[in-house]
Amino acid sequence: MAMTMTQKILAAHAGKQEVHAGELVMAKLDLVLGNDITTPVAIGEFPKFGKKKVFDKTKIALVPDHFAPNKDIKAATQCACMRAFAKEQKIKNYFEVGHDCGVEHALLPEKGLVTAGDCIIGADSHTCTYGAVGAFSTGVGSTDMAAGMSAGETWFKVPSAIKVIVTGKPKRWVSGKDLILHLIGMIGVDGARYQSLEFTGPGIKNLSMDDRFTIANMAIEAGAKNGIFPVDQQCLDYLKEHNAKPPKIFEADADAEYERTIKIDLSALKPTVAFPHLPENTRTVDKIKTIKIDQVVIGSCTNGRISDLRTAAKVMKGRKVADGVRCIVIPATQKIYLQAMEEGLLKCFVEAGCVVSTPTCGPCLGGYMGILAKGERCLATTNRNFVGRMGHVESEIYLASPAVAAASAVAGKIVCPCKLK
Repeated sequence: MAMTMTQKILAAHAGKQEVHAGELVMAKLDLVLGNDITTPVAIGEFPKFGKKKVFDKTKIALVPDHFAPNKDIKAATQCACMRAFAKEQKIKNYFEVGHDCGVEHALLPEKGLVTAGDCIIGADSHTCTYGAVGAFSTGVGSTDMAAGMSAGETWFKVPSAIKVIVTGKPKRWVSGKDLILHLIGMIGVDGARYQSLEFTGPGIKNLSMDDRFTIANMAIEAGAKNGIFPVDQQCLDYLKEHNAKPPKIFEADADAEYERTIKIDLSALKPTVAFPHLPENTRTVDKIKTIKIDQVVIGSCTNGRISDLRTAAKVMKGRKVADGVRCIVIPATQKIYLQAMEEGLLKCFVEAGCVVSTPTCGPCLGGYMGILAKGERCLATTNRNFVGRMGHVESEIYLASPAVAAASAVAGKIVCPCKLK
């Protein structure tokens, strides 16, 4: 039976020759991830599975990033709970604030903890990020995380798939963020519900690994179970550079069955913005009339990587953030923070009038470091713009690439960098 890339990975981890869409399987796990919001709940559920120890202390990753550094007493309690569990269980991959910290979905690939062919679950919906390196990874609830930590396996309903054929080469100021916003705008936030978004085509070579992480990260915003990319030389080079485990490469069969096929020409894409209050509410920036903004956020697990910061700094260099606009820049990991410092990017941001933060999810989920008041508008490189996501229910969030975010911070309104003088 012909299978997609995702189906082959699930079959291998379920010990089966083949699987088919809709089938329920028990699959072995290569990694179980949790953060400071979801892990304490999983820790509370863990004893119910009758185990005193996790299945493998090297295959659990715990990252305090959502409300860390601790924003209040409740956040401190959550982190303390996770810290104590990590110490008790001798979890190898626990990443403390300030030591080796970062936003989880940027940190794990950087640390080489995910590789091609892996089967990964995380108690965070954007766990689908690791499809960028050819892994099957998906978000689960805290109870499923507890089960995974206990047994080292969990059940999945094998997803059907949508094939996304990428061609062409992107024009200036167009990035992976524009591709995924364009795709979500096409199919809607439930357009790939419980399906695998499988990206392929000759245009893949023109997408950097950071682009791929961004695209896979937001597969969930189209309702997908996961997003996944083929393992090409660029991917293999990335895995080697980050000392990842040896990859297991799976390729979709030529006659694999897909629910639908979508073609995207990178050369035809334009910088794209998602309007409130859904990621599917997209418009190209050239079609946007004057929309003044109060805040810009550049960072998150979607767009806080070094290439994102380089792009934003390129736009901001020699310019100033507009009066009345707050611009917050958040490098996604300590390593990225240091690299941005060494390259002079942080100096560029500070001189432009930005605030630069330690790595944290912070404002992305309305945690802290940039909460919006009633009536305020924010343009962010984050992944969700739901009602009240970043503060007051009567605030507004617009989603865009780092290039558009930086240009908009300078202009005080949503614009393309090409419009700056």
